[in-house]
Formats: sequence, structure tokens, C-alpha cells
Amino acid sequence: MKTVIRSLTFALTIFIFYQAAAQLPPVFQNYPTTKIRASELTTKYLTPERIVWVSDNSGNQIQNIESILNPGTGQADLNKGKYLNLISSEKSCPGIILDFGREIHGGLEVITTISNQKPVGRIRIRFGESVSETMSDIGAEGGATNDHAMRDFIVSLPWLGRLEVGNSGFRFVRIDLVDPDTKIEIKEINAVFVFRDLPYTGSFQCNDELLNQIWMTGAYTVHLNMQDYLWDGIKRDRLVWIGDMYPEVMTINSVFGYNKVVPKSLDLARDITPLPGWMNGISSYSMWWVLIHRNWYYYQGDLEYLKQQKDYLVSLLNLLATKIDPSGKETLDGRFLDHPSTENPDAVHAGLQSLMIMTFQAGYDLCKVLDDQKTSEICRISIEKLKKHIPGMAGSKQAAALLALSGLITPEKANSEMLARDGVHKMSTFYGYYMLNARALAGDFQGALDNIREYWGGMIKLGATTFWEDFDIDWMRNAARIDEIAPEGKIDVHGTYGKYCYIGYRHSYCHGWASGPTSWLTQYVLGVNVIEPGCKKLKIEPHLGDLKWVKGSFPTPFGKLEIEHRRMPDGTVKTSFKAPKEVSVTLK
Repeated sequence: MKTVIRSLTFALTIFIFYQAAAQLPPVFQNYPTTKIRASELTTKYLTPERIVWVSDNSGNQIQNIESILNPGTGQADLNKGKYLNLISSEKSCPGIILDFGREIHGGLEVITTISNQKPVGRIRIRFGESVSETMSDIGAEGGATNDHAMRDFIVSLPWLGRLEVGNSGFRFVRIDLVDPDTKIEIKEINAVFVFRDLPYTGSFQCNDELLNQIWMTGAYTVHLNMQDYLWDGIKRDRLVWIGDMYPEVMTINSVFGYNKVVPKSLDLARDITPLPGWMNGISSYSMWWVLIHRNWYYYQGDLEYLKQQKDYLVSLLNLLATKIDPSGKETLDGRFLDHPSTENPDAVHAGLQSLMIMTFQAGYDLCKVLDDQKTSEICRISIEKLKKHIPGMAGSKQAAALLALSGLITPEKANSEMLARDGVHKMSTFYGYYMLNARALAGDFQGALDNIREYWGGMIKLGATTFWEDFDIDWMRNAARIDEIAPEGKIDVHGTYGKYCYIGYRHSYCHGWASGPTSWLTQYVLGVNVIEPGCKKLKIEPHLGDLKWVKGSFPTPFGKLEIEHRRMPDGTVKTSFKAPKEVSVTLK
């Protein structure tokens, strides 16, 4: 891999520092602390890995293009050398597309040379999560936008200097000269990679390399979205969407363990949503807030943090208890599960009915911990009411999954009549996680593994390095890879497909809610189940399906749990593990 990583050194980044070292220089002694916003993010610089495309192969308009692949220093200097030259004519301006190897979050650094004229001129920069997105125009056919992040803009370059611009999600960058009859010499073009510098304490490996790649891709997708807050997308949806956070937080629990971005984001959603408002304007998202807190407490064991949620939690549960009619039906407003469900109101109702039960069960558990008997009783009574009404599956895998997870129908019924049918058709990247969980409850681990390979593996086969906002298996028919210019006769997946809020290039190709297989593989194949808060008691229950072996690790608040399973010649599974002394492990 040609990528070179160069640490950020210039002085103005004094504002980008870890809170553990939050001292400013002495000249800031009297600066109001309320006007200083710290960040826990790290910046590195990446050299391009390959040149995807050039507009001119004659050597007249683009010269010394290969020099841009050489690692640089990030510093303009007085030396002359063989650097990239972009030369426009009266009628034609050159352009290039660079590939940085995988999706990242950040911007672009351009360094010019002493050989330039004054003024130097302008370039157009287009970031893309696919090659085809870099070749699109804002507002034109294909749906490209600058929503949430500027990914298509024109900038003036300095003479003999350095320019850093952009803040988006991308893998590819197109750079075009804008002005006619202009020559610009560029010493370096580097990606500015902004991320949390975290160890991957959790791990997963097995004899199927595709599953290994899927696990890591889900982990990396969420890692990129762990910015100052936990986002759902790094190009679009750079927001705290609480419902979308549920699978993201489960991935964080499985890969990174405790990270402050989770409570920071949960608290933001709470603090900007006074009741009776719904988080993000969606009733199910307020319910996911309760469910996330239940899991966060069980995985991390932070009782003091849980106590801080009591007032809001109790008020929210009391509000939800008023949204049940005498027959036991939910009567929620702000109705949403995921985008593919929106055209099926019966499925949305079945999902909300199920989520109400799941939320009150989580509320019951948490209120017991908080010694709030009154609210625990409200939760218990609400569950009894809701169980009187059992909606149908409405032809929806989303509804079937939640009905099974809530106990309104048996997992076996949901699996045999809906989830196990039609392969991965009617799956979604968000609710696919709950479909996998429901199949696991039904004991159909092999069916879930096959779904993971076909559905999430389908994105990887099209060139994905992070998982997408949505995916339909039918998109693979005659599809070009996203890391190439679509050949004639092949379909440009990114520009062609998408619905609702993600039409064409507006479609996010790094969406944290799609990371479900990562935590699913850790829980059900590696077999790690949390039994007591703070991981003080774990159960290891592996389900290898057609795998021969699997090994990995899991982050607990006390250190790393290491596990290995191997299938023996007689079909039994031999397990070995090493756990922190504070963690009690039961092997099933």
C-alpha cells in the first residue's frame, strides 16, 4: 500500500487537541473558556494510491502526473522539480481523478510550487464516494448535492503555498483546472483524514475471508462516523439520528468498548428534545434511546451515568404509556421504522407495536436498577395491555423481525413465514440487523450467515469499503464497480438507484446504521453474550454454521476477552478462552 501518513504539525491546530491535554499557550490565559471547543479527533495526511482517470493522454495538458503518487512533506519549498502540471487552453481545461484507496472523512491538501505565476488560478474540487460521483454536477441528472457537506466547489490556489479545504466523506477526488490559458504546477495533493484514533480491541476472524471483510467493513463504517458526535453518515446525514445509533452503538460495544462519543450523543438528543417532543421528530427514535441506554448500561456498567437519565427516562416512559388505546393498540404519531417500510402503514404499525413492548421491557429493567418501583409497574402494565393486540407481519421483513424480537409472535413463525423467504430480497441495511437477530432467535444461524454473505457481501463485490445507506440485491444486475468509470453497457449503481431522501449521488455510501453484521457475528458466531451489567458475567455460546473455525476478541470494561472455537472431526466444537479475572464466563 502506497499510502503515507503524515502527522499534522502546523500551529493553528492548537484548537484540535485531546481533552486530556486541554491547555492552551500562555497567551490564551485570559481567553474565555466558554469560547473554546475541544475536539478528540486526530488528523493524518494520505498520499493518493492510484490515478483513476485523466482528461488528456497527449501530454499537452497533463504532465508528470505520476509525481502526485510520491509521498511528500506537506511543506512548500523553493526547489524546482518534476511536479504535476495542469495546462488549459482557450477551449479545454484538464482534469484528473485520484483514488485514496478507501472511504475516509476529511478534506484535501494542495501544495503549489515556486514555478507558478501570480495569481495562480482556480481549480474545481469534487469529492466522491464513487468514481461516478466525482464526474457529476450539482443539481444535474443523478441527484448530486452539497447537502450537509460541500463536496463540489471552486477554490483559488496560493502561489508557493498550502491550501487545505473540504470536510466530507469520500474516497475519490476529481480536480479540474477552471480558467482558460492557465498553467498550474502542483507539488502534492493529499487527503486530510480526520478520525478518532482508537484501537480495535474487538476482533473477528474465521475461515471465510468474506465474513472477515464484512466484520471489519462494518467496524470501519462506524469508526468513520465517530466524529465529534456519533453521526449516521459522513457525507450526508452528518447528524445525531438516535434510532440509527442503535446498531452503531452495538458495533462500538463489540469493537471499541467504551467511548465518550456515545453518551455525548445520547445526551445531545435528550437535551435538545424537551418532552413531549420525539427525538428527531420520530416516536420510534425516542424508544430507541431507551433501548440504547439499556444495552449501554449492560455492556459498560456505568450506573452513575444511568442515574443521570432517570428524570427524562421516567417522563418518557410515562408519555409512551399514554399512547395505548383500550384494545392495546399503539397510537403513536411521528411514525417511522426505516425508509423501505414507509409505503406499508400496516408494517409500520406492527413495528411500532413491537417497539413499544421492547421499550417498556427495557424501561422495566432500568427502573428496577434505579429503584423506581412506580415506573417499573407502569412498564409492566403497559406491556400487558400491548400484548392484547398482535398485528400481522404485513408482508414485511421489518415487521416480522420486530414482532419476533418483542415476543408478539414466535421467532420460528417469523422466520419460516417471512424472514427465510426470497433470499435477501426485501432486506434493508438498517433493519437487516434486526432480521438477522430474529433469525438467530429462531435458531437459523446458517440462514443468517448466508444473508450476510449475499447482502453485505454484495456491496463489497461492487467495490464498497464502507456499508451503504440502502442496498437492493437487484442492483447487482449488470452493475459496474463503484471504483471504476462505468464501462459502456454497464449500470452506474450510484447515479442510477436510490429512493426517498437518497436518490442517486445523494445516497450515502458510508452509513453507520448498516454495520449490523459486525456486532451480530461477535454475538452469535463468536458467541459473546452479556449477562450482567458491566460484562461482569458473560456467556459464550458459539454458532459456527458452516464455518470450520472462528477466533476473536471482545472489549469489556476490565480488559479484553479472547476466544477461539474449532470444529473437531466428530462435529463438536472445541472452545478456548482467556478472560479478565473480574469477568465470570459461562461456556454453553
